[in-house]
Amino acid sequence: MTELRCADLDAAVAEHAARGFRIDMIMPADDPETIEMSCGDTRVRLLRDAPTRTIDGHWHQGRAGMEYRDLIPDRRGGRLIASHIRIRDGGPVPDYVHYHAITFQLIYVRAGWVRVVYEDQGPPFVMHAGDCVVQPPLIRHRVLEASPGLEVIELASPARHATYADHELQLPAPSVRPDRDFSGQRFSWHRAAATRAPVEDLGVAAATGGLVTARILRDGAAASGRISIPVDDGVILDVAMHGD
Repeated sequence: MTELRCADLDAAVAEHAARGFRIDMIMPADDPETIEMSCGDTRVRLLRDAPTRTIDGHWHQGRAGMEYRDLIPDRRGGRLIASHIRIRDGGPVPDYVHYHAITFQLIYVRAGWVRVVYEDQGPPFVMHAGDCVVQPPLIRHRVLEASPGLEVIELASPARHATYADHELQLPAPSVRPDRDFSGQRFSWHRAAATRAPVEDLGVAAATGGLVTARILRDGAAASGRISIPVDDGVILDVAMHGD
């Protein structure tokens, strides 16, 4: 594999894409520093020729046209990243079928809606504000479309991880296996509760085999998790990673 250092990583990706190359890997998704691309048997690794970005909580460009900002600057010593992600313009998202090398990942829709599709989970569906999914390790998925002003909260462990393209799999796949095991976890889609109870369990513990618990807290309900993230006025995403 040929390695190329790039002053402008986005320009280098566009140049190679124009020559028929496709993205195979990005790391990290929130602030790409390394991108691997291929065209037939030719493979290149593009390395951003710039210092690692300071984790400062400011908005910056990430993968697939999405903007990111960090919600936990210390990233729990590299164990967890909590990203506030937004897509300002609505419409189709320039995404592709991909998966993440993670041990845990949760997506909570803070505002707007997003249309997504997941491996073995049936046809595409729309997540609305208040919905939450657990993306188990290595599950293939794709973001298809978003409303203007979409905002999501994404938690993932470890904080720094690779995102890989799957160029062979077409989604939705013909198989539907909602209870499929992915490294001891399963996909879970929690729809926002119709009632605004003070405590709303998100079903994360059941999906992760007890690795993580997550709740929505309202009306001053006491937080007991190790990670508490405000997601709306008076609303907190309360998460505990067991064994942390």
